[in-house]
Amino acid sequence: MTIVILPPDVVGKIAAGEVIERPASTAKELIENSLDAGASDIRVEIREGGRRLLRVIDDGCGIPRAEVELAVARHATSKLRTADDLLHITTLGFRGEALNSIAAVSQMTILTRSAAEETATQLRLEGGLVAARESRGAPPGTVITVENLFFNVPARLAFLRQPQTEAGHIADMVARYAQAFPERRFSLVSDGRLLFQSTGNGSLPDVLAKVYGLEAAREMIPAGALAGHRAAADQSPQHPAASASPAAAPANLAPTVWGYIGLPSQHRANRNYIVFFLNRRWIQDRTLAYAVIEAYHTFLPVGRYPMATLMIELEPSLVDVNVHPTKAEVRFRDPRAVYRAVQKAVHQALIEQAPLPSVTLPSSAPTWGQPDGWDARRDALVNAGQAPNRHQLELDLPRPTPAPEEQPVLSGWPAIAASPPPSDLPMLRVIGQAAATYIIAEGPDGLYLIDQHAAHERILYEKLMAEMQRHAVPSQSLLEPVAFTPHGRHAALLAEYASVLNDLGFTLEPFGGHTYLVRSVPAVMHRADPQQATQEILEGLAEEENLVDDAREARLVRIICKRAAIKGGQTLSLIEMRELTRQLEACQSPRTCPHGRPTMVALSALQLEKFFARR
Repeated sequence: MTIVILPPDVVGKIAAGEVIERPASTAKELIENSLDAGASDIRVEIREGGRRLLRVIDDGCGIPRAEVELAVARHATSKLRTADDLLHITTLGFRGEALNSIAAVSQMTILTRSAAEETATQLRLEGGLVAARESRGAPPGTVITVENLFFNVPARLAFLRQPQTEAGHIADMVARYAQAFPERRFSLVSDGRLLFQSTGNGSLPDVLAKVYGLEAAREMIPAGALAGHRAAADQSPQHPAASASPAAAPANLAPTVWGYIGLPSQHRANRNYIVFFLNRRWIQDRTLAYAVIEAYHTFLPVGRYPMATLMIELEPSLVDVNVHPTKAEVRFRDPRAVYRAVQKAVHQALIEQAPLPSVTLPSSAPTWGQPDGWDARRDALVNAGQAPNRHQLELDLPRPTPAPEEQPVLSGWPAIAASPPPSDLPMLRVIGQAAATYIIAEGPDGLYLIDQHAAHERILYEKLMAEMQRHAVPSQSLLEPVAFTPHGRHAALLAEYASVLNDLGFTLEPFGGHTYLVRSVPAVMHRADPQQATQEILEGLAEEENLVDDAREARLVRIICKRAAIKGGQTLSLIEMRELTRQLEACQSPRTCPHGRPTMVALSALQLEKFFARR
């Protein structure tokens, strides 16, 4: 084959594939253009998750009439002049590819008017080609409408998720820029409903309350440059950089870190709530996230992660933002200095402001720790020959019951025989517990170490799967319903999985807006905080959303089992360990948990003899 130069339309689609991955990428590029244009009010409207329509309206400086067509040309920008300008980028956009890439894969309309002109200019493009141009009446600013995204790239269109999921990604994007620019007013309207709106008063705590909810925002403390001035920060709504231009940075060379972090009591199941902005640009950096996590060392339970919204201000010449077309990754000239600044700001705020953990509950309130009568139960356990009944145990470990043969089997699920096949595990004799995490058992061929969390996950998983086949998942009704308000992408996930959650024992009722009432939870989670349990399940779904080949019911069951299973570090009685081991022996797949981790390791008698030089 001979070497040829690709046609312009093919080049445009290839470039668009790097910049525009999904509707949220389109929203990101258009919002950044609006911010660079000095807009104080930015409104995002979407239909069908942005696939059918995505419109961004701003009151910025607009595009002069003579430059409208040039604005959609590739590598056309007003933000760079020479290669030296790449060394000190002070705007969010600079590559000159966004509008051209969006136009290449959509039907785009630009309506813009600069303050110096009397009429606006409307330009319509299809697949990157100009279809019409005319003068219109409009206020100063720009309105960009993107319709039928990826209409001419069916392969990319096929990989988009459900409209609710795509709308959730756009909501997350709008929320991030609302945090970076609290002095600008952001609005998001999806299918005619107002999903999000910031005040634009310059107060970052007000934006955090809109994004995470009022209760979560109250549990966040100032850090870095804001630490020590909490009273002043609470009284003055102005964001420290509210009067600065987009991506403005101080003149000194040392990084400045400030923002808000969650108290140790406000933790989450993943790192998604650790958000960084470099010179008001949202960035992703695993090293900086690790710095925050390390600052919380010994403050949080194992496997839990903090909440943090941190602004890093750094001289533009000390960072390279021209790393990736999406501009989400950056390279620091001195990454260690930035790492130390972030860790120091977070750790110092925790030391100075975080209160000692305390729990004050009324006598009638439910408790989520040890159940009532724990001391009496322990006394019963130590009495020889007086084993407590099943309901007296700390753990609820019912044996998985096979489904009757006459019950219908759900499509996609393997049939369960009337009597389970014999387990491939030998009979085990429980000896004790190591590190409050591993059960030590003896078998005919040596010793076994059983991970109590992984083993309990397997037991609960097979139990819930059998109950789902019988359409009989038991639930625990709450004495009083609990209000729960998901935010951002979690709102879309809850709407998408509401029926499946209902089949698994949750009862969720709409309560106006995005708020739901939780009236019941699965019986296996009866000791959990209903609001926190629902939040963690949505976080787990967000983590595993790309596993498209997995049945969504199986994903939910795995997540519920992980949250409901006993944890490492929990002391068990000998009777509880024996019961857990017996139920594991009765499982069909006892050697791994639902996520594929081993539930046990074996140390054969032959290995022991070799260790002690008996052979």
